[in-house]
Amino acid sequence: MALNKKVAIPLIAVLFVSAAGGSWFLWQKKQSDSLSIRGKKPAQAIAGTVGQESPTDMIGHVALSSSQRVMANVATTAARLRVLNKEINAVGIVQYDQSRQAKVTAWIAGRIDLLHVNTVGSLVIKDKPVAEVYSPDLVASQQEYLLAIKSRDRLKNSPILSISENGPSLVASAKQRLMLFGVKESQLAELEKAGKPNIRLPIYTPLSGVVVEKMVQLGQYVNTGDILFNIADLTMLWVELEVYENEFPHIRIGQEVEIRSQSFPGQPFNGRVVFIYPFLDPKTRTVKVRVEMPNPDLELKPDMFVNAVIKVPLGSAIVVPVNAVMDTGKRRVVWVETSAGMFEPREVQVGQQTEDAIQILSGLNPDDKVAVSGGYLIDSESQLKGGGGQDHSQHTGSKPATPQERSPAPEDRPAQEILKERSVPPTPQQQPQQGGHTGH
Repeated sequence: MALNKKVAIPLIAVLFVSAAGGSWFLWQKKQSDSLSIRGKKPAQAIAGTVGQESPTDMIGHVALSSSQRVMANVATTAARLRVLNKEINAVGIVQYDQSRQAKVTAWIAGRIDLLHVNTVGSLVIKDKPVAEVYSPDLVASQQEYLLAIKSRDRLKNSPILSISENGPSLVASAKQRLMLFGVKESQLAELEKAGKPNIRLPIYTPLSGVVVEKMVQLGQYVNTGDILFNIADLTMLWVELEVYENEFPHIRIGQEVEIRSQSFPGQPFNGRVVFIYPFLDPKTRTVKVRVEMPNPDLELKPDMFVNAVIKVPLGSAIVVPVNAVMDTGKRRVVWVETSAGMFEPREVQVGQQTEDAIQILSGLNPDDKVAVSGGYLIDSESQLKGGGGQDHSQHTGSKPATPQERSPAPEDRPAQEILKERSVPPTPQQQPQQGGHTGH
């Protein structure tokens, strides 16, 4: 009995140690299996839920919550269909309207006996005399005209036909000579009524305007054709603009132009294009454009430097703010809010651009909501998620992959194929080898 006790006690101890060792081995195996499962990707560990992708996992799409939109300062606006005007900026110089300039000249040689205009800048009115000249030839011609009238009246009842018809021809000849001296019909009527010649002949200006140059003094003798005054009508002016050669093809006759002068800040003047010069200045690489502009209050002066904005109508077009379009160098992208908080990249073709808007030729529809601020942050989020935002070059220090190792670029593969790869769980051969023991 004592011997049985001596044998049983060690046997019980051995069984206890064996049971403890087996328990420890099973616990270690369970821990190893647990670590193996935790080390796998969710798509490998839970294959049944990977194929059910939410909209936030769509390629290139980015979802933002309300708080994320506030933090990223994301604001949207709708693409609008409206009339777009391109604005071309140019500089120019105010000049006289050449069609509204005139010279007052002496029609007969003589002496300036009277000046009605004595200073440059004086206003003159058409059909009002600016000077009076004394000329002996004029006096003699007036006397001839008066004698011709008397002879006509005396001989008009002559029975000899040649004599009665000769009187009117003599009057007509004397009258024509006086009119060549600048005498008007009204003056001839006064001369005939008075019956004696006028000592001085009035000289008239051909248009109303301002005296810009005075070349005669009182008492000065002048010859036929000498210039006495230069007159310019400043109520209408020209502005000669310099337009760069890459912009002048947009200029058309009749386009509206806004003129701005430093002398009158905040007060624009309006004109229109009336002529485009047919040659290019080789030094400045510009083309001159002539703008006709009313100047009723004579505020603008010739030789003033001015700035101009030429408004080029582009017609009706889809328009978005300039900062809504991101230029990657290869393409232009806008982020469109397809649903609340969901943004997708949209490649667009752009046209003309103004200071605050850009024309969209394709890629957007009217009323599409586009991000006007925070677009680059949305694009960065898309890049972090592996989406299809802008094209960014990745620079790493690793060895370039060989053509056999290099996988096709995402843009060269169908989106359905990429989504299918992401949703299919890996086969056992694709599982990474885990350390530990496997039980048989």
